[in-house]
Amino acid sequence: MRDSIRPADSAKPQNGPARQSVTLFSALAVRKALDEVVLPDFTRRTGVAVNAVFDPTVQLVRRIDTGDPFDVLIGVTDSFHPLIERGLLDPATRTSLARTGVGLAVPFGAPRPDISTRSALVATLRAARSVAYSRTGASGLYFAQLLDDLGIAEEINARATIIEKGFIAEAVVDGRADIAVQQLSELLFVPRADIAGPLPEEVQHYSHFSAILSTGSAGSTAARSLLAHLRGPLAAEAYADTLLEAVAEGRG
Repeated sequence: MRDSIRPADSAKPQNGPARQSVTLFSALAVRKALDEVVLPDFTRRTGVAVNAVFDPTVQLVRRIDTGDPFDVLIGVTDSFHPLIERGLLDPATRTSLARTGVGLAVPFGAPRPDISTRSALVATLRAARSVAYSRTGASGLYFAQLLDDLGIAEEINARATIIEKGFIAEAVVDGRADIAVQQLSELLFVPRADIAGPLPEEVQHYSHFSAILSTGSAGSTAARSLLAHLRGPLAAEAYADTLLEAVAEGRG
């Protein structure tokens, strides 16, 4: 495990001069907004290419632990503290972006189950042939604990579809499960699945996402420009369009 991270290298020349670039490590929850709107607009405005790596925050932290170079990190805010303590992230650059709750998805055209209350959610989960979730993403880790809290972990996990990472709603599209549980913004990434709705507020869990620079890239103009763009008005609109809620600075 390394205790320092080098800035990501600029792009190499390809039949011409090198093109300036930044490497972004990002949680999956914001991928749709970034891929479709935010990053293309940033490159168009600045000419800076963004090499984006998308993974659950836990996986991104593992990459950082093994020394993978990056400039900007977007992840669950609470995951930053150990990396800051080790000097890998610059705390002065932390910028709150958005939050998202956990929701359920079902196959396209299937009846939407009742998940309006805690008891209705329990009944829906018990009636499912299989519930798909991940034990590496923030939503999956929370859902695993929620099953324990609801007293149905053994029953649900006996027939659950556990997925390492990725977009969990794909499991209801290909028939492995009839309910998928993941952050709402990630469920949206699978259009052939229907979002049944968020967890009831009494058991809802919100993941807060922030962006931050690596210590090695804190002085990079390109990295700082990307950080500012991630917090700009166009980005805020893209987050809202992909079921991410804006958060005030300091709440993330």
